Amino acid sequence: MSVAHTQVTPQVGGPCGDDDCGIREVLDRIGDKWTVLVVVELAKGVRRFRELHRAIPGISQRMLTLTTRRLCRDGLAERTAYPTIPPQVEYRLTPMGRSLAGAIQQLADWSREHKDAMQDARAHWDADHPGEG
Repeated sequence: MSVAHTQVTPQVGGPCGDDDCGIREVLDRIGDKWTVLVVVELAKGVRRFRELHRAIPGISQRMLTLTTRRLCRDGLAERTAYPTIPPQVEYRLTPMGRSLAGAIQQLADWSREHKDAMQDARAHWDADHPGEG
């Protein structure tokens, strides 16, 4: 630091400084495994609850209920209930949800394009840094 420079420079903690400006909350939602899988399935079109449940291996009925509720709350999906017996419920992506599905597709495409290079890089790293992988 120069003698002329006496002002304290603030530490920047993230992309928005000390305030995460809502990014963490959004990333927590869209980075959730079940959210991604539900969005991918809904990107194929309108789905009934049972169709979603069958299409997503390993998801429990409770987790699917929580995930679809969160997607609706966040404005990424919408739920339509029909007054039938038994009740029939359908889910579809909103325009914002479709834009998220596009971003997920781009990430999936990037992953497919770079998976071999990442595996090679890991192998080289592991060879050069035994026990650190």
